Amino acid sequence: MYPKDLRYSKEHEWARTEGNRVRVGITKFAADRLSDVVYVELPQVGAEVSFMQPFGVVESVKAVSDLYAPVSGRVAEINRALVEKPELINTDPYGEAWMIVVEPRDLAELDRLMDAAAYAAMVGEATS
Repeated sequence: MYPKDLRYSKEHEWARTEGNRVRVGITKFAADRLSDVVYVELPQVGAEVSFMQPFGVVESVKAVSDLYAPVSGRVAEINRALVEKPELINTDPYGEAWMIVVEPRDLAELDRLMDAAAYAAMVGEATS
């Protein structure tokens, strides 16, 4: 259920290393718990984010939740499609619904995150 090529935070963000950049989104577990996402607030390109500090907000019909950076660095890209179609988070959290791309200061921070099996165990789900 959780892609094995990603790293996961306790706050339900995922991180995918792509060369010298890291693509970030939220997990299917988080998207399912939020239910229908209606709004996403993302930082500006060029903004600095810090490890496990808030970088944005996701709002659903049920709740408003902070988004936490799984790595420190400079925001290189944001997913502008989420502004127009925040519901992508519910339908494709690991694909079209990525949130930001970060140029990390220290890729070693990713070693502090969980692999898919550890994340699944944390949320009480078996890995397939």
